[in-house]
Amino acid sequence: MKVNVKQQQLTHCVSMVSRAVSPRSTLPVLSNILVKTDNGRLRLSATNLELGITCWIGARVEGEGAITVPSRIFTDLVSNLPSEQVVLTLDNSTQTLNVKCGSSDSNIKGIDAEEFPPIPEPNLDEGIPLNITNFKEMVQQVAFAASTDEARPVLTGVLLKMEGDRITMAATDGFRISIREDVIPHAVSKPVEAIIPGRALIELARIIGSGDEPLIMTFPPDRGQVIFHVDSIELASQLIEGSFPDYRAIVPQNFKTHTLLSTSSLLKACKQAEIIAREGTNVARLNIIPDTDESSPGTMEISAHSEQTGSSEVMVDASVDGVPLLVAFNVRFLREVLEVVKADNVWLETNAANTPGLIRPQGDDHFKHIIMPMHIS
Repeated sequence: MKVNVKQQQLTHCVSMVSRAVSPRSTLPVLSNILVKTDNGRLRLSATNLELGITCWIGARVEGEGAITVPSRIFTDLVSNLPSEQVVLTLDNSTQTLNVKCGSSDSNIKGIDAEEFPPIPEPNLDEGIPLNITNFKEMVQQVAFAASTDEARPVLTGVLLKMEGDRITMAATDGFRISIREDVIPHAVSKPVEAIIPGRALIELARIIGSGDEPLIMTFPPDRGQVIFHVDSIELASQLIEGSFPDYRAIVPQNFKTHTLLSTSSLLKACKQAEIIAREGTNVARLNIIPDTDESSPGTMEISAHSEQTGSSEVMVDASVDGVPLLVAFNVRFLREVLEVVKADNVWLETNAANTPGLIRPQGDDHFKHIIMPMHIS
């Protein structure tokens, strides 16, 4: 194998696929990146057996071949090369990859490419085209609410459902639920339902960019996998087996108090309260006070208290319709959902101190976030 590539492209591609490398695997090859020629391009792949990422780079291929090289060494090396052409040459007899760029000349010991696990290839003709911008926004508004507790695998995933031209994504960790709906470019011929690992979707959103080309999603038959393909990037992930909770049964249908706030003002207040609350149990109290008359707007006082660090109170102007309420929420959860709200104003809808609250952007019915209350001592 002998390949000429641009250093900037190689660095970008290596940094993307390395996110799928297994840091603590008993199989040494899973700590490596596959470097392979592929129809006049250079292909880089990495996998931890649950997640696989592949990237292709335009290259001048003078000789075919393949090898796997240690991810950390290869990543550090190519990122520190000068911005010039990089020549990769494989010595098959010693399984060594020579990396030459400018005055730099390095040799990396590798492992035979035959030992690298196969990454499934999608049938793009049977794939579902998605709008990249919309799909990325859906992932950003939902995946953060998935659990990180491996003891409950289903909750570490994001439920994806498609029917007709509608797509719904939902995630929950048992304390909050994020739900986002949208329209897809082409209606599906039959309903689709899958639980995709939250981490896989977060990685996908990081690497797919924001171009105009379609993102193609495919489900290889009888493989329990999903593959996303866009331009020169592919991400493959195992699906999570199990039954996702019936989150719709938890969503309240009616509320006694409707509070409209500036998204940026509320976010700033939550960040200030979190400075104090994070040293304790992350509890922030929200004291919702309705308008007293037309000339006096309603208010919300956000307060936090910690025996170790002190206390904080912030008043936020609000338009309140309904009864007064003192309720407590996890302030980190509040901050995280407000960070993904795109609208200038946000509704906080509540019933009582011991029932869930609903956060939704003003003028946008596609996104809803349910947050469970915390005990007020």
